Order: sequence, then structure tokens, then C-alpha cells
Amino acid sequence: MSQDLSTADLSDENEGQAQVLRLQMRDLGGRRAFSGPIRTVRCHEDNSKVKAMLATPGNGAVLVVDGGGSLNCALVGDLIAQSAVDQGWAGVIVHGAVRDAAVLATLDLGVKALGTMPLRSVRRDLGESDGVVAFGGVIFTPGDRLFADADGVVVLPA
Repeated sequence: MSQDLSTADLSDENEGQAQVLRLQMRDLGGRRAFSGPIRTVRCHEDNSKVKAMLATPGNGAVLVVDGGGSLNCALVGDLIAQSAVDQGWAGVIVHGAVRDAAVLATLDLGVKALGTMPLRSVRRDLGESDGVVAFGGVIFTPGDRLFADADGVVVLPA
């Protein structure tokens, strides 16, 4: 994301087109401002698809994880986040929990989540990848562009 273009500016300049996430997310990654094309995973307390997706080349994309808002277990931790960095992902938005917050804060990756939880998820290989997901008043469509900074998250059509 351009250093001089904030989500507030994007929201103002694209009124009527911009979707603004209406949830308070915690900034947990080392990269506070990030942007990229959207990829998605929908899962519930099973991070198998998240791990698999972030182990593939990210090419500057942002993974939006719809974990149903569950805070019962973490969907991203330090090892999965490091894989995302290694694979060139710009960031991860988690509608749920993450863990290893102290390590996440040191990684060159944007991470926004509802909160933290030390308990890891189960892995049953359940969930869906690259479909449309919706939460917080936003419809996240793969290929649309996501912008995130300290003020929040804005999505613009591709």
C-alpha cells in the first residue's frame, strides 16, 4: 500500500464502491499497513486449508480467513505465518483467533485477527478455499483488492 494513501482516504475517495470492515480487529503482525488481491479460506476450528494455502506462492496476496468468529482455537500461529512470509504473502485477515502473538509481531507480514488463543486447531482437512466469504459487513471476493492499516480494512472491486 502506498505510504501516503490510508484506508480512511481510500474510503473517502471510493465512497459507494469501497466496502469497510465493521469489526474491531487487532493488529498482530510486524507489517501494520498492507494490501493485495484477496484469496480466501472458510473454515471452522480447523486450519488445514489455511496452512495449505499459505504454503503456496502468495505473490503479494492477502488471505482472508473466515473462521466464523470463533475464539476457541487459533487458526494461524508462528509456523504458518513464517510459511506465509517465505511464500510472499502480504498479509492475513482472520475472522477468529491466532496465537504466538509475540513472534507474529516480528514477522514481515500483516496479521489482523479478532484476538488470540494459545490452543491450536484440529486438522481434519475441512473447509473451502477461494470462494466468496462475508463477515463484518464486507463480501470478500477472490481477486478484489484489500487494503489494511491501523484504521481498519477497506475492500475495492478488482
